[in-house]
Amino acid sequence: MNKTKLPPLLHMMKRLIAEPSVSSFSADRDQSNVRVIDLLEDWLHHLGFKTEKLAVPGCPGKFNLIATAGSGPDGLVLAGHTDTVPFDDKRWHTDPFELTERDNRLYGLGSSDMKGFFALVLEAVRDLDISKLRQPLVILATADEECSMSGARALADAQRQLGRHAVIGEPTGLKPIRLHKGITMECIRITGRSGHSSNPSLGNNALDGMSLVLAEILQWRNELTAAYSNPLFEVTTPTINLGHIHGGDNPNRICAQCELHIDIRPLPGMDLDELRRELDLRLQHALRTTGLKLERSSLFGGVPAFETPASAAIVKAAERLTGHSAEAVAFGTEGPFLQQLGMDTIIMGPGSIDQAHQPDEFMAMDQIEPGITLLKQLIHRFCMT
Repeated sequence: MNKTKLPPLLHMMKRLIAEPSVSSFSADRDQSNVRVIDLLEDWLHHLGFKTEKLAVPGCPGKFNLIATAGSGPDGLVLAGHTDTVPFDDKRWHTDPFELTERDNRLYGLGSSDMKGFFALVLEAVRDLDISKLRQPLVILATADEECSMSGARALADAQRQLGRHAVIGEPTGLKPIRLHKGITMECIRITGRSGHSSNPSLGNNALDGMSLVLAEILQWRNELTAAYSNPLFEVTTPTINLGHIHGGDNPNRICAQCELHIDIRPLPGMDLDELRRELDLRLQHALRTTGLKLERSSLFGGVPAFETPASAAIVKAAERLTGHSAEAVAFGTEGPFLQQLGMDTIIMGPGSIDQAHQPDEFMAMDQIEPGITLLKQLIHRFCMT
């Protein structure tokens, strides 16, 4: 590794990781990302970028940052999220908010997922002569990716045009990703009527109804598995996971309410709203004679499945520069929302997804120099030629 480049990069990673920016569905754990945004805005402004700090509508304390150099209709967007998942400090061997170098690794919350990516981007553009850009270079930093993806959704809703090609720097070991599955999480609630268990006619058991729901979902899962397949994925079919169930309060009471949470991960080409409509129709049919009340709600907005054509220029360039064919993954990203803004998008960044969302998260230091080189090559290809 070129040691002359390491100290400023380490300084930036240290500063970014030291600023807590946890996203959580739990209000008492959720945090603002504004201090991370302010750091990035200050650094990019001093490098000559025009910066815009945008509040995310309806999400107090959450901000996006758009930093632009150059102009034109094409260009490259380097994108990432500024938030992290919650953590359990008792399971960490180091302070999650203190960048720690050990065994050729850089430990810290967000080191791979994905504050470290911004440090590499800043290092890649440090000596860039932005007056020579023929097309715009945009650095995009978003809010709340780990929960609602409200930052990326807000940009898509506003139809903010940013560029033609995009790289989201999620940890992929610097290998390009052009497809991922979608994800939605659904809550299914059945309400009946309680009563004494000695006489079933006194009530209407929600657990009995849920048994019909479970059977219907498992049948639907089998049908989806038979109908849809994509060999590019490790798990080639859509999946439905039965993740959480709770019902009743005592063995001698007829259960008045039961709730099930499921996770659905569709392949590209499968629409989330259509899947929800089919689920509703199937469950309504399954419970049609029971007299039970059925409610279905989404636990969050969901992330559509994502696919960028293999023929896209950004895919071809990334494959050529890395020597790796573009792959598919099962985890979700902000890619679909950037696609809605007209950008051909790939997922490619330093670090490993295996370290994401884990205690003792780290970025291997042997990812740093190749990552900076790759970013410089992409900037040259899409902004300077």
